[in-house]
Amino acid sequence: MTVGASPSGNDAPAEVENDVSRRTERVGNLIRLILADAIQNRLSDPRILPLTSITRVEVSEDFSVARVFVSVLARPTRRALSLRGLQSAAGLLRRIMAPQLRLRKIPALVFRLDESVQGSAAIVDVIDGAMRDLGQRPAWECEDDAGAAEPASDAGDAAASDRDSRQEDA
Repeated sequence: MTVGASPSGNDAPAEVENDVSRRTERVGNLIRLILADAIQNRLSDPRILPLTSITRVEVSEDFSVARVFVSVLARPTRRALSLRGLQSAAGLLRRIMAPQLRLRKIPALVFRLDESVQGSAAIVDVIDGAMRDLGQRPAWECEDDAGAAEPASDAGDAAASDRDSRQEDA
């Protein structure tokens, strides 16, 4: 490998390869923002659930394809239905993206379910269950209790100060 050559083995300098990957990353982030807004505000397909979010977008180096990973908080059958709705709206979404992307060629959209969110929630549930089995409460439950207890103590303090002021008046 020559000095300045990329680690992939081709003769392109590493700087050029980094610029390409930074550009594809920037375009992917922009596509994610545009699509997230369009899905929430411009699509009216009943198959696409309101709790549909775009977790990431991977754009090919030649900008011909954008793999859009979506998370849908629903049962597996509803997730698949939302995915089909998104795929059928791909043409409209590309037209929405075109003026904002300013690319020579707008990437084809390929939607995929991102199961990482559901996997993370399942892991949290397992950890919470294990903590309960050990007789401990998860931290998030303790925070909820502390938040609920504070207003009650404030109300008690207010009642006590109200009672004190009435005694002073008498």
